[in-house]
Amino acid sequence: MSHDTTRDIQRHGMAARYSEAAVFNGVVYLAGMVPECEATDIRSQTADVLAQVEQRLKEAGSDKSRILRTQIYLTDIREIGVMNEVWDAWVVPGTAPPRATVQAALADPAWKIEIVVTAAQV
Repeated sequence: MSHDTTRDIQRHGMAARYSEAAVFNGVVYLAGMVPECEATDIRSQTADVLAQVEQRLKEAGSDKSRILRTQIYLTDIREIGVMNEVWDAWVVPGTAPPRATVQAALADPAWKIEIVVTAAQV
């Protein structure tokens, strides 16, 4: 039996190259979120990216308490302490998801952080 899987997948914020989010079987997959603010410090950039994550999850029928997995990319792993301060204040107590944090070169040299999230819908 032929099955058109594209009907089962909802895509949000589509561009030619990628979607901001995809939803399949009650799971929300976000693209890597990067800073949109003009700030150059890790604290401000992290807060900006987490606000975007929260908004994209809301748009896709989820929220930050439903995060299943997070991948965080930092251009300088030495800034993990400051990033963690912002993360710890943002994450819902008792719902901290499995997480990986690594150092990586990002596509724009102005970016200090990129975050990828997978979450369950509400």
